[in-house]
Amino acid sequence: MAWPSARLGSLVTGLACLAFATVVALALNQAAPKAPGKPTARSATAEQTAPSPGAGPIVVVETVKGAFEFETYPDEAPKTVEHILRLVRRGFYNGQRIHRVEPKFVVQWGDPRTRDMTKRDTWGRGPGGGSGRPVGVAEFSKKRLHVRGAVGMAHAGDPTQADSQIYVVLSNRPALDGKYVVFGKVISGMDVVDKLEVTDIVKRMSVKEAAAK
Repeated sequence: MAWPSARLGSLVTGLACLAFATVVALALNQAAPKAPGKPTARSATAEQTAPSPGAGPIVVVETVKGAFEFETYPDEAPKTVEHILRLVRRGFYNGQRIHRVEPKFVVQWGDPRTRDMTKRDTWGRGPGGGSGRPVGVAEFSKKRLHVRGAVGMAHAGDPTQADSQIYVVLSNRPALDGKYVVFGKVISGMDVVDKLEVTDIVKRMSVKEAAAK
């Protein structure tokens, strides 16, 4: 049976409109922004490294730019680690400021005078820049080297007289091996260390836990 011409034209027009509407709907659906998904486990822990076998207590450093953590190495540097943990536990570092930043090289703190901005010219140098009780030994290790994130003891020329000033290296620095004691390594928050600047405040340092043997 043949369709009347007027009715057939109306049907064709309707089908064409339906097809156009479908195409537009598909295009809008593809262009619509997708809701962000939950971060994967990998992205959430990208700045973290599992503690090394044999590592000791973990130190948490809370700064105005965020927090980072470093493991310690009591097996290789027992007196150094004991000395630093004693200072941390008594609140020696709380409220101090970062006093040295060398891009792609080092971030350093540990001078109690940095709490006083009027003494900025003396920060990191001369008498009064430590706790007054140096470690007394230089515990160098061929196992713990100056790779990015290594935490070491600053000194003015005699490594046995290193006291409270500590640093984190921002890149591999093998030239420092055998000259400065490495007693730890950053295991989380290295991105925070990268952002630190001179005068940034170390709000608090604390001992978190001992790594499993």
